[in-house]
Amino acid sequence: MAFSPNTGSTPGRSRFRGTSSLSDINIVPLVDVVMVLLVIFMLTAHVMEFGLEVDVPRVRQTRDSSKELPVVTITKNGELYLNDAAVNINALPQEVRKRFAGAHEVYVRADKETIWDVIAQVVSELGEAKLAVNMVTQPVDEADQKKPR
Repeated sequence: MAFSPNTGSTPGRSRFRGTSSLSDINIVPLVDVVMVLLVIFMLTAHVMEFGLEVDVPRVRQTRDSSKELPVVTITKNGELYLNDAAVNINALPQEVRKRFAGAHEVYVRADKETIWDVIAQVVSELGEAKLAVNMVTQPVDEADQKKPR
């Protein structure tokens, strides 16, 4: 709050005459605070990790299964195997139905250097036979990811 000197003989009457009081608000400190907050936000925005953090329970992984699953393996040369037995692409759906009665899904495991045409033909054959196709992948190891290439 600003005060003006009282120059008249009557107290309080000088503010209504021609003298003006200093009533401007100094916004420089406000601008300084806003600028500091903006700089802090800009520096920390890229560090913040977006998403929900959920600590899921750890369980012992069990890979043993009493039921054998149909796995089609495609080698880098385009050879097909149904659970370690060689199979022809034209007889693939029939072999799956014969060896795994009641199977509704097939796991396809292909080498990463396999020609895409062979993978597409296998997926097409299994799809026409109304079998669900699940692609088998390997999770990325974080230790391998940090190595310079």
